[in-house]
Amino acid sequence: MSAEAGRADFPLWGGHAVVLATDADALSHAVAAVRRVVDEFDAACSSFREDSELAVVNAAGGRAVAVGPVLIEAVAAALRGARVTDGDLDPTVGEALIAYGFMPPAGGTAGAGGRAQFRLEAVPGWRTVALDADAGTIELARGVRLDLGATAKALAADRAAAAAHDAAAPAGVLVSLSGDLAIAGTPPAGGWRVRVTDDHRSELTVPGQWIELRSGGLATSSTTVQVRRHAERVNHHLIDPATGAPAAVYYRTASVAAASCLDANIASTTAIIRGPRAAEWLSGLGLPSRLVRADGTVQHLAGWPSGAEDLPVPPTIAGLA
Repeated sequence: MSAEAGRADFPLWGGHAVVLATDADALSHAVAAVRRVVDEFDAACSSFREDSELAVVNAAGGRAVAVGPVLIEAVAAALRGARVTDGDLDPTVGEALIAYGFMPPAGGTAGAGGRAQFRLEAVPGWRTVALDADAGTIELARGVRLDLGATAKALAADRAAAAAHDAAAPAGVLVSLSGDLAIAGTPPAGGWRVRVTDDHRSELTVPGQWIELRSGGLATSSTTVQVRRHAERVNHHLIDPATGAPAAVYYRTASVAAASCLDANIASTTAIIRGPRAAEWLSGLGLPSRLVRADGTVQHLAGWPSGAEDLPVPPTIAGLA
Protein backbone atom coordinates (compact mmCIF):
# COMPACT_ATOMS: atom_id res chain seq x y z
CA MET A 1 0.00 0.00 0.00
CA SER A 2 1.30 3.40 -0.93
CA ALA A 3 2.00 5.96 1.78
CA GLU A 4 1.18 8.76 -0.68
CA ALA A 5 -2.06 10.68 -0.06
CA GLY A 6 -4.72 10.76 -2.76
CA ARG A 7 -7.36 13.32 -3.78
CA ALA A 8 -10.49 13.21 -5.93
CA ASP A 9 -12.87 16.05 -6.89
CA PHE A 10 -16.27 15.94 -8.59
CA PRO A 11 -19.20 18.36 -9.11
CA LEU A 12 -21.92 18.18 -6.48
CA TRP A 13 -25.09 20.14 -5.65
CA GLY A 14 -23.99 23.36 -7.29
CA GLY A 15 -20.50 23.13 -5.79
CA HIS A 16 -17.99 20.33 -5.67
CA ALA A 17 -17.04 17.38 -3.52
CA VAL A 18 -13.51 16.60 -2.36
CA VAL A 19 -12.36 13.22 -1.07
CA LEU A 20 -8.90 12.86 0.47
CA ALA A 21 -7.31 9.64 1.68
CA THR A 22 -3.99 9.14 3.44
CA ASP A 23 -3.33 6.18 1.11
CA ALA A 24 -3.66 6.87 -2.62
CA ASP A 25 -4.22 3.17 -3.32
CA ALA A 26 -7.39 3.27 -1.19
CA LEU A 27 -8.80 6.43 -2.74
CA SER A 28 -11.02 4.74 -5.35
CA HIS A 29 -12.75 2.72 -2.63
CA ALA A 30 -13.32 5.86 -0.56
CA VAL A 31 -14.75 7.75 -3.54
CA ALA A 32 -17.14 4.93 -4.43
CA ALA A 33 -18.43 4.88 -0.84
CA VAL A 34 -18.92 8.66 -0.84
CA ARG A 35 -20.84 8.55 -4.11
CA ARG A 36 -23.16 5.86 -2.73
CA VAL A 37 -23.98 7.95 0.34
CA VAL A 38 -24.45 11.10 -1.75
CA ASP A 39 -26.88 9.29 -4.06
CA GLU A 40 -28.87 7.98 -1.09
CA PHE A 41 -29.18 11.43 0.47
CA ASP A 42 -30.07 13.05 -2.85
CA ALA A 43 -32.88 10.55 -3.47
CA ALA A 44 -34.20 10.98 0.05
CA CYS A 45 -33.66 14.65 0.94
CA SER A 46 -33.43 16.80 -2.18
CA SER A 47 -35.69 19.85 -2.42
CA PHE A 48 -34.87 20.04 -6.13
CA ARG A 49 -36.12 16.62 -7.23
CA GLU A 50 -39.83 15.95 -7.70
CA ASP A 51 -39.17 12.25 -7.16
CA SER A 52 -37.34 12.58 -3.83
CA GLU A 53 -38.89 11.21 -0.67
CA LEU A 54 -38.91 14.72 0.77
CA ALA A 55 -40.95 15.95 -2.21
CA VAL A 56 -43.53 13.24 -1.53
CA VAL A 57 -43.75 14.26 2.15
CA ASN A 58 -44.13 17.94 1.21
CA ALA A 59 -46.92 17.12 -1.25
CA ALA A 60 -48.85 14.83 1.11
CA GLY A 61 -51.24 17.52 2.36
CA GLY A 62 -51.28 16.53 6.01
CA ARG A 63 -51.08 12.76 5.54
CA ALA A 64 -48.44 10.55 7.16
CA VAL A 65 -45.97 9.21 4.59
CA ALA A 66 -43.85 6.08 4.92
CA VAL A 67 -40.22 6.87 4.08
CA GLY A 68 -36.84 5.22 4.26
CA PRO A 69 -34.24 5.36 7.04
CA VAL A 70 -32.13 8.09 5.40
CA LEU A 71 -34.96 10.63 5.41
CA ILE A 72 -36.02 9.57 8.90
CA GLU A 73 -32.49 10.25 10.15
CA ALA A 74 -32.22 13.51 8.22
CA VAL A 75 -35.52 14.89 9.54
CA ALA A 76 -34.64 13.76 13.07
CA ALA A 77 -31.35 15.67 12.73
CA ALA A 78 -33.18 18.78 11.53
CA LEU A 79 -35.65 18.60 14.43
CA ARG A 80 -32.76 18.18 16.87
CA GLY A 81 -31.15 21.25 15.34
CA ALA A 82 -34.34 23.20 15.98
CA ARG A 83 -34.58 21.94 19.54
CA VAL A 84 -31.00 22.75 20.58
CA THR A 85 -31.24 26.24 19.06
CA ASP A 86 -34.62 27.09 20.60
CA GLY A 87 -36.14 27.13 17.12
CA ASP A 88 -33.67 29.57 15.55
CA LEU A 89 -32.75 26.85 13.06
CA ASP A 90 -36.04 25.52 11.70
CA PRO A 91 -36.66 23.09 8.83
CA THR A 92 -40.17 24.45 8.09
CA VAL A 93 -38.75 27.31 6.02
CA GLY A 94 -39.62 25.70 2.68
CA GLU A 95 -42.37 28.14 1.68
CA ALA A 96 -40.18 31.11 2.62
CA LEU A 97 -37.37 29.76 0.43
CA ILE A 98 -39.82 29.38 -2.46
CA ALA A 99 -41.02 32.96 -1.96
CA TYR A 100 -37.46 34.26 -2.19
CA GLY A 101 -36.57 32.13 -5.22
CA PHE A 102 -34.28 29.58 -3.57
CA MET A 103 -36.49 26.53 -3.99
CA PRO A 104 -38.78 25.47 -6.82
CA PRO A 105 -42.55 25.43 -6.23
CA ALA A 106 -44.30 22.17 -6.99
CA GLY A 107 -43.87 21.42 -10.67
CA GLY A 108 -41.58 24.42 -11.28
CA THR A 109 -38.05 25.69 -10.95
CA ALA A 110 -36.49 28.27 -8.69
CA GLY A 111 -35.81 31.56 -10.42
CA ALA A 112 -33.64 34.58 -9.89
CA GLY A 113 -36.54 36.72 -8.72
CA GLY A 114 -38.64 34.24 -6.78
CA ARG A 115 -42.35 35.00 -6.55
CA ALA A 116 -41.62 38.67 -5.86
CA GLN A 117 -43.84 38.34 -2.80
CA PHE A 118 -41.93 38.90 0.43
CA ARG A 119 -44.01 37.65 3.34
CA LEU A 120 -42.56 38.91 6.58
CA GLU A 121 -44.15 36.48 9.01
CA ALA A 122 -42.98 33.61 11.14
CA VAL A 123 -42.61 30.17 9.56
CA PRO A 124 -44.97 27.38 10.76
CA GLY A 125 -42.44 25.98 13.23
CA TRP A 126 -40.71 22.65 13.76
CA ARG A 127 -43.33 21.38 16.19
CA THR A 128 -45.74 21.04 13.24
CA VAL A 129 -43.64 18.07 12.08
CA ALA A 130 -44.65 14.61 13.35
CA LEU A 131 -41.83 12.09 13.03
CA ASP A 132 -42.47 8.45 14.00
CA ALA A 133 -39.12 6.70 13.73
CA ASP A 134 -40.53 3.34 14.84
CA ALA A 135 -43.25 3.39 12.17
CA GLY A 136 -40.96 5.04 9.61
CA THR A 137 -43.42 7.86 8.85
CA ILE A 138 -43.37 11.65 8.61
CA GLU A 139 -46.46 13.83 8.75
CA LEU A 140 -46.56 17.58 8.17
CA ALA A 141 -49.36 19.93 9.12
CA ARG A 142 -51.22 21.29 6.09
CA GLY A 143 -49.37 24.11 4.40
CA VAL A 144 -45.99 23.15 5.87
CA ARG A 145 -43.06 22.55 3.56
CA LEU A 146 -39.75 21.16 4.82
CA ASP A 147 -36.31 22.09 3.59
CA LEU A 148 -33.33 20.20 4.99
CA GLY A 149 -30.61 22.33 3.45
CA ALA A 150 -29.26 23.48 6.81
CA THR A 151 -28.57 19.96 8.11
CA ALA A 152 -28.90 17.16 5.52
CA LYS A 153 -25.72 18.00 3.59
CA ALA A 154 -23.71 18.09 6.82
CA LEU A 155 -25.21 14.79 7.95
CA ALA A 156 -24.37 13.34 4.54
CA ALA A 157 -20.77 14.48 4.98
CA ASP A 158 -20.55 12.68 8.32
CA ARG A 159 -22.06 9.50 6.90
CA ALA A 160 -19.92 9.69 3.75
CA ALA A 161 -16.71 10.09 5.75
CA ALA A 162 -17.59 7.10 7.92
CA ALA A 163 -18.44 4.99 4.86
CA ALA A 164 -15.28 6.09 3.05
CA HIS A 165 -13.14 5.17 6.04
CA ASP A 166 -14.79 1.76 6.27
CA ALA A 167 -14.11 1.19 2.58
CA ALA A 168 -10.54 2.51 2.64
CA ALA A 169 -9.38 1.30 6.06
CA PRO A 170 -6.91 1.67 7.55
CA ALA A 171 -6.50 4.90 5.56
CA GLY A 172 -7.79 8.10 7.12
CA VAL A 173 -10.15 10.21 5.03
CA LEU A 174 -11.50 13.72 4.71
CA VAL A 175 -14.76 14.33 2.84
CA SER A 176 -16.04 17.77 1.84
CA LEU A 177 -19.51 18.00 0.29
CA SER A 178 -19.81 21.49 -1.17
CA GLY A 179 -17.96 22.90 1.83
CA ASP A 180 -19.38 20.73 4.62
CA LEU A 181 -16.36 18.77 5.86
CA ALA A 182 -16.01 15.59 7.93
CA ILE A 183 -12.98 13.54 8.97
CA ALA A 184 -12.75 9.84 9.79
CA GLY A 185 -9.77 7.74 10.76
CA THR A 186 -6.19 8.79 11.45
CA PRO A 187 -5.18 12.03 9.70
CA PRO A 188 -1.79 12.58 8.06
CA ALA A 189 1.07 13.84 10.19
CA GLY A 190 0.29 17.44 11.08
CA GLY A 191 -3.42 17.04 10.35
CA TRP A 192 -5.49 17.87 7.26
CA ARG A 193 -4.68 21.35 5.96
CA VAL A 194 -7.89 23.23 5.14
CA ARG A 195 -8.48 26.74 3.79
CA VAL A 196 -11.49 28.58 5.28
CA THR A 197 -13.17 31.27 3.16
CA ASP A 198 -16.66 32.66 2.48
CA ASP A 199 -17.11 30.16 -0.38
CA HIS A 200 -15.52 26.71 -0.67
CA ARG A 201 -15.12 27.26 -4.43
CA SER A 202 -12.94 30.37 -3.96
CA GLU A 203 -9.48 30.76 -5.42
CA LEU A 204 -6.49 30.94 -3.09
CA THR A 205 -6.18 34.67 -3.78
CA VAL A 206 -9.39 35.60 -1.90
CA PRO A 207 -9.29 36.43 1.84
CA GLY A 208 -9.23 33.34 4.02
CA GLN A 209 -7.26 31.32 6.55
CA TRP A 210 -5.37 28.03 6.54
CA ILE A 211 -6.01 25.76 9.52
CA GLU A 212 -5.17 22.16 10.36
CA LEU A 213 -7.82 19.64 11.40
CA ARG A 214 -7.33 16.20 12.92
CA SER A 215 -10.89 15.01 13.62
CA GLY A 216 -14.54 15.99 13.71
CA GLY A 217 -16.22 18.34 11.29
CA LEU A 218 -16.15 21.87 9.98
CA ALA A 219 -18.96 23.89 8.38
CA THR A 220 -19.21 27.38 6.93
CA SER A 221 -22.47 29.27 6.46
CA SER A 222 -22.44 32.50 4.47
CA THR A 223 -24.80 35.19 3.25
CA THR A 224 -22.52 35.92 0.27
CA VAL A 225 -22.80 32.69 -1.74
CA GLN A 226 -26.45 31.88 -2.47
CA VAL A 227 -28.20 35.14 -3.28
CA ARG A 228 -31.21 36.22 -5.36
CA ARG A 229 -31.90 39.68 -6.76
CA HIS A 230 -35.37 41.22 -7.02
CA ALA A 231 -35.63 44.84 -8.13
CA GLU A 232 -33.22 46.68 -5.82
CA ARG A 233 -33.09 43.93 -3.21
CA VAL A 234 -30.42 41.28 -2.79
CA ASN A 235 -31.54 38.40 -0.56
CA HIS A 236 -29.58 35.49 0.87
CA HIS A 237 -30.89 32.00 1.63
CA LEU A 238 -30.59 31.79 5.44
CA ILE A 239 -34.11 32.36 6.73
CA ASP A 240 -34.90 33.74 10.18
CA PRO A 241 -37.87 31.63 11.35
CA ALA A 242 -39.17 34.53 13.45
CA THR A 243 -39.81 36.65 10.36
CA GLY A 244 -39.88 34.24 7.42
CA ALA A 245 -37.32 36.51 5.73
CA PRO A 246 -33.54 36.32 5.20
CA ALA A 247 -31.75 37.01 8.48
CA ALA A 248 -30.34 40.47 9.05
CA VAL A 249 -26.66 40.43 8.08
CA TYR A 250 -24.55 41.05 11.18
CA TYR A 251 -22.08 38.27 10.33
CA ARG A 252 -21.72 37.59 6.63
CA THR A 253 -19.90 34.27 7.24
CA ALA A 254 -19.62 31.85 10.17
CA SER A 255 -17.23 28.90 10.23
CA VAL A 256 -17.50 26.47 13.15
CA ALA A 257 -15.65 23.29 14.16
CA ALA A 258 -17.36 20.59 16.20
CA ALA A 259 -17.22 16.88 16.92
CA SER A 260 -19.34 16.27 13.79
CA CYS A 261 -20.08 18.18 10.63
CA LEU A 262 -23.77 18.13 11.57
CA ASP A 263 -23.11 19.93 14.85
CA ALA A 264 -20.78 22.36 13.09
CA ASN A 265 -23.44 23.22 10.52
CA ILE A 266 -26.18 23.62 13.13
CA ALA A 267 -23.94 26.09 14.94
CA SER A 268 -22.68 28.00 11.88
CA THR A 269 -26.14 28.53 10.38
CA THR A 270 -27.62 29.52 13.74
CA ALA A 271 -24.77 32.00 14.21
CA ILE A 272 -25.83 33.85 11.05
CA ILE A 273 -29.46 33.90 12.17
CA ARG A 274 -28.65 35.02 15.73
CA GLY A 275 -26.29 37.76 14.59
CA PRO A 276 -25.03 39.79 17.57
CA ARG A 277 -26.20 37.08 20.00
CA ALA A 278 -24.09 34.40 18.31
CA ALA A 279 -20.65 35.04 19.83
CA GLU A 280 -21.73 34.53 23.43
CA TRP A 281 -23.66 31.38 22.49
CA LEU A 282 -20.79 29.81 20.55
CA SER A 283 -18.28 30.69 23.27
CA GLY A 284 -20.53 29.19 25.92
CA LEU A 285 -20.67 25.93 23.97
CA GLY A 286 -16.90 25.93 23.51
CA LEU A 287 -17.19 25.65 19.73
CA PRO A 288 -14.12 27.04 17.91
CA SER A 289 -15.51 29.62 15.49
CA ARG A 290 -14.39 32.17 12.91
CA LEU A 291 -16.98 34.90 12.37
CA VAL A 292 -16.69 37.47 9.58
CA ARG A 293 -18.70 40.63 10.17
CA ALA A 294 -20.55 42.42 7.38
CA ASP A 295 -17.64 44.88 7.08
CA GLY A 296 -15.12 42.04 6.62
CA THR A 297 -13.51 42.17 10.07
CA VAL A 298 -12.89 38.76 11.62
CA GLN A 299 -13.62 37.48 15.13
CA HIS A 300 -12.12 34.25 16.55
CA LEU A 301 -13.81 32.40 19.40
CA ALA A 302 -13.28 29.40 21.71
CA GLY A 303 -9.80 28.39 20.63
CA TRP A 304 -10.03 29.09 16.91
CA PRO A 305 -6.40 29.80 15.99
CA SER A 306 -5.17 33.21 14.90
CA GLY A 307 -2.84 31.65 12.33
CA ALA A 308 -2.31 28.36 10.52
CA GLU A 309 -2.43 26.14 13.58
CA ASP A 310 -4.02 22.94 14.85
CA LEU A 311 -7.68 23.47 15.62
CA PRO A 312 -9.02 21.74 18.76
CA VAL A 313 -12.33 19.97 18.24
CA PRO A 314 -14.80 20.18 21.14
CA PRO A 315 -17.45 17.66 22.23
CA THR A 316 -20.82 17.32 20.53
CA ILE A 317 -23.50 19.94 21.31
CA ALA A 318 -26.13 17.24 21.87
CA GLY A 319 -28.64 18.19 24.53
CA LEU A 320 -27.48 21.81 24.87
CA ALA A 321 -29.72 24.75 24.04
